[in-house]
Amino acid sequence: MRKLSLLFLLIFSVMGAKAQDSTRLGFAEYMEWVRLYHPVSAQAELNLRMGQMEVRQARGGFDPLLYGNLDKKDYGDRTYYDKREAGVSIPTWMGVELNGNFEQNTGYYLNPESTVPSGGLLSAGASVNLGQGLILDERRATLRKAQIYQQSTEVERTKLLNELNLSATEMYWKWAMAYENLQVLREGVDLAGFRFNAVKKSYEQGDVAAIDTVEAYTQLLNRQYRLQTAENTFFATTQELNTYLWDENGEPMLLGGQVIPESLYGEIPSNPDTQELRAAVASHPDLRLTDYELASLDVEKRLKAQQIIPTVKLKYNFLAESFSEFEESQFYENNYKWGLSVYTPLLWRKSRGAVGLAKAKIDFKQNSRDLKEIQLRNKLETELNNWQVINQQLITYSANVESLETLLAGEVRRFQIGESSLFLVNAREVSVFDSRLTLNELASKLRISYAKTRYAAGLGF
Repeated sequence: MRKLSLLFLLIFSVMGAKAQDSTRLGFAEYMEWVRLYHPVSAQAELNLRMGQMEVRQARGGFDPLLYGNLDKKDYGDRTYYDKREAGVSIPTWMGVELNGNFEQNTGYYLNPESTVPSGGLLSAGASVNLGQGLILDERRATLRKAQIYQQSTEVERTKLLNELNLSATEMYWKWAMAYENLQVLREGVDLAGFRFNAVKKSYEQGDVAAIDTVEAYTQLLNRQYRLQTAENTFFATTQELNTYLWDENGEPMLLGGQVIPESLYGEIPSNPDTQELRAAVASHPDLRLTDYELASLDVEKRLKAQQIIPTVKLKYNFLAESFSEFEESQFYENNYKWGLSVYTPLLWRKSRGAVGLAKAKIDFKQNSRDLKEIQLRNKLETELNNWQVINQQLITYSANVESLETLLAGEVRRFQIGESSLFLVNAREVSVFDSRLTLNELASKLRISYAKTRYAAGLGF
């Protein structure tokens, strides 16, 4: 019995010993790598480029337009007509369209109104909407909505990065928990192996019964089984963590077998700043995206409202045979052409229906936004409460683990003096290891919960 007691002392003296040196991948370093090189980060940046291209496309509606036309008819020995025209049209943000034109027309059967001097005729002027389209037209509305979309892509980028931050954080601490569990179960197997060898030697010396070796062996097999499961879990979580690690060339990275996470029990995050988080909800990406949708719907409503106004379009052009004559021309005195066109529906049912529909869409989206804000605030309160509960559970269970370890040490001392049995020592030891696994889970949940509180408030990297 004396030899067996010495072996037990040796077993507990090696608890916590390191089997080999490893390289630690710290959480901060890992998250910075994810932020810089993960494909989702690249996609978030591409969102910004799409917004820029959307605005560029919309600005194309204001690009100057060059045009030309040649129309000629020859029949027999006569030229019926030979009409040539070229010009430029320049839309502006104010709704005024500037234009310049040159035309040269000849022919035996040329329409009299198309007759111009033999050297051709120049015209320069503008057309302006005095009714519908004066405040807002299709081109300006398209550009404004594109600008709103560009602003929303910045928020969409933030939302994508926040989601990436949460999922990467959750994966890292699950990996860390799997590693801590692996260490605990390896320690359990080592202890069970030492104990089995000690009991076997004691049996060979006649100090214990053969049945004690069977019990020690079953404990060893049970812990080996649990260790194998933990090794598989650690391998699986490592593979999942690999999906978050990419190099600067966009190539996936694989963690080596010697890379391990930082300790679950390092610096625990401080209590979340509840006032800051609650204030941040007002600028949550989901709400800001809805605000941009509302802004886009408002542009659509104002455009539809313009369609109720009668269309009144005024055109005026100076006419001259050369550019020098433009300087001598007098407004509405000589050498000009102008026109005024007016039209409007009588009942405006289509336009009024379109405006009413646009207003209904705005009201619907506003109600959705109000509901979303309440849901986000409630979600934040839930996560804050969850963090507080897990934090208290971690404190409580840490004390429980200490108590169980004290009971185990006491049981070992009783066993050493012959007042306990191997069965009771095993039972105490199993309780300690199970409680340490639970403590690992709580420590992992606490760190994940901290990230969830920030995500619920719309914060991330």
